[in-house]
Amino acid sequence: MTSLRSLGSSDLEVFPLALGGNVFGWTADEAASFAVLDAYTAAGGNFIDTADSYSAWVEGNEGGESETVIGRWLAARGRRDDVVIATKVSQHPRYQGLSADNIKAAADASLQRLGTDHIDLYYTHFDQPDVPVEEIIGALDELVRAGKVRYIAASNITPARLQESLDLSDREGLARYVALQPHYNLVSRDTYEGALEQVASRAGLGAVPYYALASGFLTGKYRTGVTVDSARAQGAARHLETARGQAVLTALDEIAKERDAQVATVALAWLAAQPTVTAPIASARTVEQLPALLAVADLELTESELQRLGRASA
Repeated sequence: MTSLRSLGSSDLEVFPLALGGNVFGWTADEAASFAVLDAYTAAGGNFIDTADSYSAWVEGNEGGESETVIGRWLAARGRRDDVVIATKVSQHPRYQGLSADNIKAAADASLQRLGTDHIDLYYTHFDQPDVPVEEIIGALDELVRAGKVRYIAASNITPARLQESLDLSDREGLARYVALQPHYNLVSRDTYEGALEQVASRAGLGAVPYYALASGFLTGKYRTGVTVDSARAQGAARHLETARGQAVLTALDEIAKERDAQVATVALAWLAAQPTVTAPIASARTVEQLPALLAVADLELTESELQRLGRASA
């Protein structure tokens, strides 16, 4: 049995890989999404990440499709108490921003789509520097006190705003962020490492990185001269053009071969081993894509392997 990890200072115990819900209702239809959710939970997974805006960018979608699919799956399988559901506020076309009224209305809409009375982890998706942290934290605190949200978290926020939010919570005795969702992976280290990671570390926040596989680049399926049929191919392939991208792929290939592991598993294992990181997020459109992701729970890289990847990605 894979050991679960404590998320920050919360009492949430989560699998070391969060399943990304961005593909549900987008590149994975409902049947495919149910199959992926079934396989992930059957393997011991319990941490599902989504957002109210997924997948409003698709023509004909209005946002909330992913939450709706997850809600139907929860109802069909009766699994609500077995899983930790994380969702986010600020980007849904009808619920834009982080005003207090919007946060509360968006949370109610998410609860309805998810078919549940509580959200385990509620993120501010993108910070809005023009809204005072007092208003944001105040509204989130109300949701926690009402029992609609268990814990709160932040994503896409500056170190200064994150610290200001934490200080306010500590000073006023309000709900306090327990987790942070940064953009972080082997080929994108600069956004998180440094000031943001230092705030997270000091505050005891659990980091749950998104783009953990760099839109698929770190699965190893993107190679020079290879065409990949994926909605995210363009974003992934750009890393092939950088010296860092090539060096990282080479190091991943070598370690994957030595450890008889998939390239994606090694990339996720590096991330999972970083200080502050609780669980990287990765999504799967098909059940076939899951084993390489789930295997991160059982692959512990040596100090020397971590250093090799660190040097390649520096």
